[in-house]
Amino acid sequence: MYKIVAKQKLNHLVEKMVIHAPFVARKCMPGQFIILCVEEGDERIPLTIQDYDREKETVSIIYQIVGYSTQKLAQKEVGDTLAHFAGPLGVASVLHNSKRRVLGIGGGVGAAPLYPQIKELQAQGVSCDVILGGRDKDYVILQDEFKAVSNELFFATDDGSLGTKGFVTTVLNELLAKGRQYDEVIAIGPLPMMKAVVSVTKPLNIPTMVSMNPIMIDGTGMCGGCRVTVGGQTKFACVDGPDFDGFEVDFDEAMRRQSMYKKQEQHICNLKLGGGTNA
Repeated sequence: MYKIVAKQKLNHLVEKMVIHAPFVARKCMPGQFIILCVEEGDERIPLTIQDYDREKETVSIIYQIVGYSTQKLAQKEVGDTLAHFAGPLGVASVLHNSKRRVLGIGGGVGAAPLYPQIKELQAQGVSCDVILGGRDKDYVILQDEFKAVSNELFFATDDGSLGTKGFVTTVLNELLAKGRQYDEVIAIGPLPMMKAVVSVTKPLNIPTMVSMNPIMIDGTGMCGGCRVTVGGQTKFACVDGPDFDGFEVDFDEAMRRQSMYKKQEQHICNLKLGGGTNA
Protein backbone atom coordinates (compact mmCIF):
# COMPACT_ATOMS: atom_id res chain seq x y z
CA MET A 1 0.00 0.00 0.00
CA TYR A 2 1.26 3.46 -0.90
CA LYS A 3 0.38 6.39 1.31
CA ILE A 4 -0.79 9.76 -0.02
CA VAL A 5 1.27 12.36 1.83
CA ALA A 6 0.01 15.50 0.05
CA LYS A 7 -2.78 16.52 -2.30
CA GLN A 8 -3.38 19.79 -4.13
CA LYS A 9 -6.24 20.87 -6.39
CA LEU A 10 -4.74 22.79 -9.34
CA ASN A 11 -8.08 23.56 -10.97
CA HIS A 12 -11.54 21.99 -11.02
CA LEU A 13 -10.32 19.12 -13.23
CA VAL A 14 -6.63 18.71 -12.38
CA GLU A 15 -5.06 17.55 -9.12
CA LYS A 16 -1.60 16.79 -7.82
CA MET A 17 -0.74 13.97 -5.42
CA VAL A 18 2.48 13.17 -3.62
CA ILE A 19 2.89 9.46 -2.91
CA HIS A 20 5.31 7.77 -0.53
CA ALA A 21 6.91 5.23 -2.87
CA PRO A 22 10.53 4.55 -1.80
CA PHE A 23 11.53 2.14 -4.56
CA VAL A 24 10.12 4.32 -7.35
CA ALA A 25 11.62 7.51 -5.92
CA ARG A 26 15.02 5.86 -5.69
CA LYS A 27 15.22 5.02 -9.41
CA CYS A 28 12.93 7.30 -11.44
CA MET A 29 14.19 9.83 -13.97
CA PRO A 30 12.58 12.63 -16.03
CA GLY A 31 10.30 11.30 -18.74
CA GLN A 32 9.34 8.08 -16.98
CA PHE A 33 5.93 7.08 -15.66
CA ILE A 34 4.20 4.85 -13.13
CA ILE A 35 1.20 2.54 -13.20
CA LEU A 36 -1.22 2.70 -10.30
CA CYS A 37 -4.35 0.94 -9.10
CA VAL A 38 -6.57 2.94 -6.77
CA GLU A 39 -7.97 -0.18 -5.10
CA GLU A 40 -7.12 -3.85 -5.35
CA GLY A 41 -8.54 -5.26 -8.58
CA ASP A 42 -9.08 -1.82 -10.15
CA GLU A 43 -8.06 -0.73 -13.61
CA ARG A 44 -4.33 -0.09 -14.09
CA ILE A 45 -3.64 3.44 -15.33
CA PRO A 46 -0.32 4.99 -16.40
CA LEU A 47 0.54 8.49 -15.14
CA THR A 48 3.68 10.49 -15.84
CA ILE A 49 6.02 11.35 -12.96
CA GLN A 50 5.84 15.11 -12.37
CA ASP A 51 8.53 15.29 -9.70
CA TYR A 52 10.35 13.16 -7.16
CA ASP A 53 12.27 13.55 -3.93
CA ARG A 54 14.78 10.81 -3.25
CA GLU A 55 15.41 11.91 0.34
CA LYS A 56 11.73 12.01 1.28
CA GLU A 57 11.09 8.88 -0.83
CA THR A 58 8.15 10.53 -2.58
CA VAL A 59 6.88 10.73 -6.14
CA SER A 60 4.50 13.43 -7.43
CA ILE A 61 1.85 12.77 -10.04
CA ILE A 62 -0.66 15.05 -11.77
CA TYR A 63 -3.90 13.76 -13.22
CA GLN A 64 -6.91 15.17 -15.01
CA ILE A 65 -10.29 13.90 -13.83
CA VAL A 66 -11.72 12.53 -17.06
CA GLY A 67 -12.87 8.94 -16.43
CA TYR A 68 -13.82 6.34 -13.88
CA SER A 69 -10.34 5.65 -12.45
CA THR A 70 -9.28 9.29 -12.15
CA GLN A 71 -12.63 10.17 -10.56
CA LYS A 72 -12.05 7.39 -8.05
CA LEU A 73 -8.48 8.57 -7.49
CA ALA A 74 -9.77 12.11 -6.83
CA GLN A 75 -11.87 10.78 -3.95
CA LYS A 76 -8.73 9.79 -2.07
CA GLU A 77 -7.36 12.18 0.56
CA VAL A 78 -4.11 12.69 2.45
CA GLY A 79 -3.48 9.70 4.69
CA ASP A 80 -5.32 7.28 2.39
CA THR A 81 -3.43 4.66 0.42
CA LEU A 82 -3.26 3.35 -3.14
CA ALA A 83 -3.24 -0.39 -3.74
CA HIS A 84 -0.46 -0.39 -6.33
CA PHE A 85 2.12 2.13 -7.54
CA ALA A 86 4.60 0.46 -9.90
CA GLY A 87 7.57 1.99 -11.68
CA PRO A 88 9.57 3.64 -12.93
CA LEU A 89 8.52 2.59 -16.42
CA GLY A 90 9.37 3.85 -19.89
CA VAL A 91 12.64 5.18 -21.25
CA ALA A 92 14.08 8.17 -19.40
CA SER A 93 14.30 11.38 -21.41
CA VAL A 94 17.55 11.93 -23.27
CA LEU A 95 18.56 15.36 -21.99
CA HIS A 96 21.01 17.10 -24.28
CA ASN A 97 22.95 19.16 -21.77
CA SER A 98 25.40 20.16 -24.50
CA LYS A 99 22.67 22.43 -25.86
CA ARG A 100 23.11 26.03 -24.85
CA ARG A 101 19.50 27.12 -25.05
CA VAL A 102 16.37 24.96 -24.86
CA LEU A 103 12.72 25.96 -25.19
CA GLY A 104 10.16 23.91 -23.28
CA ILE A 105 6.52 24.05 -24.39
CA GLY A 106 3.79 22.60 -22.16
CA GLY A 107 0.11 22.47 -23.02
CA GLY A 108 -2.38 21.80 -20.22
CA VAL A 109 -1.36 18.80 -18.14
CA GLY A 110 1.57 18.33 -20.53
CA ALA A 111 3.34 20.77 -18.21
CA ALA A 112 3.65 17.93 -15.68
CA PRO A 113 6.08 15.69 -17.62
CA LEU A 114 7.83 18.77 -19.03
CA TYR A 115 8.74 20.09 -15.58
CA PRO A 116 11.28 17.41 -14.48
CA GLN A 117 13.09 17.70 -17.82
CA ILE A 118 13.44 21.48 -17.58
CA LYS A 119 14.38 21.22 -13.91
CA GLU A 120 17.17 18.74 -14.67
CA LEU A 121 18.47 20.69 -17.68
CA GLN A 122 18.58 23.88 -15.61
CA ALA A 123 20.50 22.02 -12.88
CA GLN A 124 23.01 20.95 -15.54
CA GLY A 125 23.57 24.56 -16.59
CA VAL A 126 21.36 24.75 -19.68
CA SER A 127 19.47 28.03 -20.24
CA CYS A 128 15.79 27.14 -20.56
CA ASP A 129 12.86 29.28 -21.66
CA VAL A 130 9.34 27.90 -21.21
CA ILE A 131 5.96 28.51 -22.83
CA LEU A 132 2.90 27.26 -20.93
CA GLY A 133 -0.52 27.18 -22.52
CA GLY A 134 -4.09 26.43 -21.54
CA ARG A 135 -7.75 27.12 -22.23
CA ASP A 136 -7.67 29.95 -19.69
CA LYS A 137 -5.50 31.03 -16.76
CA ASP A 138 -6.88 28.30 -14.49
CA TYR A 139 -5.66 25.61 -16.88
CA VAL A 140 -2.07 26.87 -16.91
CA ILE A 141 -0.53 24.77 -14.15
CA LEU A 142 2.79 24.71 -12.25
CA GLN A 143 3.48 28.39 -12.86
CA ASP A 144 5.54 28.90 -9.69
CA GLU A 145 7.49 25.70 -10.24
CA PHE A 146 8.51 26.72 -13.75
CA LYS A 147 9.43 30.23 -12.65
CA ALA A 148 12.00 28.67 -10.35
CA VAL A 149 13.71 26.61 -13.07
CA SER A 150 13.39 28.69 -16.26
CA ASN A 151 15.23 31.68 -17.64
CA GLU A 152 12.08 33.28 -19.09
CA LEU A 153 8.50 32.09 -18.77
CA PHE A 154 5.76 32.89 -21.29
CA PHE A 155 2.04 32.14 -21.26
CA ALA A 156 -0.63 31.61 -23.89
CA THR A 157 -4.35 31.20 -23.25
CA ASP A 158 -7.25 30.76 -25.64
CA ASP A 159 -9.19 33.62 -24.05
CA GLY A 160 -6.25 35.92 -23.27
CA SER A 161 -6.80 35.72 -19.49
CA LEU A 162 -3.06 35.07 -19.00
CA GLY A 163 -0.24 36.09 -21.30
CA THR A 164 -0.75 36.09 -25.05
CA LYS A 165 -4.21 35.44 -26.45
CA GLY A 166 -3.79 32.45 -28.72
CA PHE A 167 -1.90 29.18 -28.78
CA VAL A 168 1.59 28.20 -27.66
CA THR A 169 2.58 28.35 -31.33
CA THR A 170 1.51 32.01 -31.35
CA VAL A 171 4.17 32.74 -28.72
CA LEU A 172 6.66 30.42 -30.42
CA ASN A 173 6.33 32.27 -33.71
CA GLU A 174 6.66 35.62 -31.95
CA LEU A 175 9.87 34.57 -30.21
CA LEU A 176 11.39 33.24 -33.42
CA ALA A 177 10.36 36.39 -35.31
CA LYS A 178 12.23 38.45 -32.71
CA GLY A 179 15.41 36.50 -33.44
CA ARG A 180 15.37 34.05 -30.52
CA GLN A 181 17.49 31.04 -31.33
CA TYR A 182 17.07 27.64 -29.70
CA ASP A 183 19.18 24.53 -30.00
CA GLU A 184 16.25 22.28 -29.13
CA VAL A 185 12.54 22.40 -28.37
CA ILE A 186 10.77 20.01 -25.98
CA ALA A 187 7.01 20.04 -26.56
CA ILE A 188 4.54 18.06 -24.43
CA GLY A 189 0.78 18.34 -24.53
CA PRO A 190 -2.22 17.28 -26.61
CA LEU A 191 -1.37 15.65 -29.93
CA PRO A 192 -2.71 18.57 -32.04
CA MET A 193 -0.54 20.97 -30.03
CA MET A 194 2.62 18.93 -30.53
CA LYS A 195 1.87 18.55 -34.23
CA ALA A 196 1.42 22.33 -34.52
CA VAL A 197 4.75 22.98 -32.76
CA VAL A 198 6.56 20.60 -35.10
CA SER A 199 4.97 22.33 -38.10
CA VAL A 200 6.80 25.48 -36.95
CA THR A 201 10.14 23.99 -35.90
CA LYS A 202 10.66 21.41 -38.65
CA PRO A 203 10.98 23.88 -41.55
CA LEU A 204 13.56 25.75 -39.46
CA ASN A 205 15.36 22.51 -38.57
CA ILE A 206 15.12 23.12 -34.82
CA PRO A 207 15.38 19.64 -33.20
CA THR A 208 12.11 18.93 -31.39
CA MET A 209 11.33 16.19 -28.89
CA VAL A 210 7.73 15.28 -28.12
CA SER A 211 6.10 12.93 -25.62
CA MET A 212 3.52 10.38 -26.71
CA ASN A 213 2.30 9.76 -23.15
CA PRO A 214 -1.24 11.00 -24.07
CA ILE A 215 -1.86 7.77 -26.01
CA MET A 216 -0.64 5.29 -23.38
CA ILE A 217 -3.15 2.83 -21.93
CA ASP A 218 -1.71 -0.42 -20.60
CA GLY A 219 1.83 0.80 -20.03
CA THR A 220 3.57 -2.50 -20.79
CA GLY A 221 3.35 -2.79 -24.58
CA MET A 222 0.90 -5.70 -24.47
CA CYS A 223 -2.35 -3.93 -25.41
CA GLY A 224 -1.01 -2.17 -28.48
CA GLY A 225 -3.05 0.92 -27.70
CA CYS A 226 -0.05 3.24 -27.79
CA ARG A 227 1.25 2.00 -31.13
CA VAL A 228 2.69 4.89 -33.11
CA THR A 229 4.62 5.23 -36.35
CA VAL A 230 7.98 6.94 -35.87
CA GLY A 231 10.29 7.32 -38.83
CA GLY A 232 8.25 4.77 -40.76
CA GLN A 233 8.65 2.14 -38.03
CA THR A 234 6.11 0.90 -35.50
CA LYS A 235 6.92 1.92 -31.94
CA PHE A 236 5.08 1.67 -28.63
CA ALA A 237 4.98 4.82 -26.51
CA CYS A 238 5.14 2.93 -23.22
CA VAL A 239 8.20 0.74 -23.90
CA ASP A 240 10.06 2.59 -26.67
CA GLY A 241 9.21 6.09 -25.40
CA PRO A 242 7.32 8.06 -24.37
CA ASP A 243 9.74 10.62 -25.88
CA PHE A 244 10.39 10.63 -29.63
CA ASP A 245 11.84 12.84 -32.33
CA GLY A 246 8.88 15.04 -33.26
CA PHE A 247 10.02 15.28 -36.88
CA GLU A 248 9.48 11.53 -37.31
CA VAL A 249 6.13 11.03 -35.52
CA ASP A 250 3.03 10.37 -37.64
CA PHE A 251 0.67 12.62 -35.66
CA ASP A 252 -2.28 12.19 -38.01
CA GLU A 253 -2.29 8.43 -37.49
CA ALA A 254 -1.90 8.81 -33.73
CA MET A 255 -4.82 11.24 -33.52
CA ARG A 256 -7.08 8.95 -35.53
CA ARG A 257 -6.29 6.03 -33.26
CA GLN A 258 -6.66 8.09 -30.06
CA SER A 259 -10.27 8.97 -30.90
CA MET A 260 -11.24 5.50 -32.14
CA TYR A 261 -12.93 4.26 -28.94
CA LYS A 262 -14.17 7.48 -27.33
CA LYS A 263 -17.83 6.43 -27.44
CA GLN A 264 -17.11 3.04 -25.88
CA GLU A 265 -14.93 4.63 -23.17
CA GLN A 266 -17.69 7.07 -22.23
CA HIS A 267 -20.28 4.28 -22.22
CA ILE A 268 -18.23 2.16 -19.78
CA CYS A 269 -17.52 5.19 -17.57
CA ASN A 270 -21.24 5.99 -17.37
CA LEU A 271 -22.09 2.42 -16.43
CA LYS A 272 -19.45 2.25 -13.68
CA LEU A 273 -20.49 5.60 -12.24
CA GLY A 274 -24.16 4.65 -12.29
CA GLY A 275 -25.11 7.02 -15.07
CA GLY A 276 -27.05 4.47 -17.07
CA THR A 277 -26.58 3.34 -20.64
CA ASN A 278 -28.02 6.53 -22.16
CA ALA A 279 -26.01 9.00 -20.09
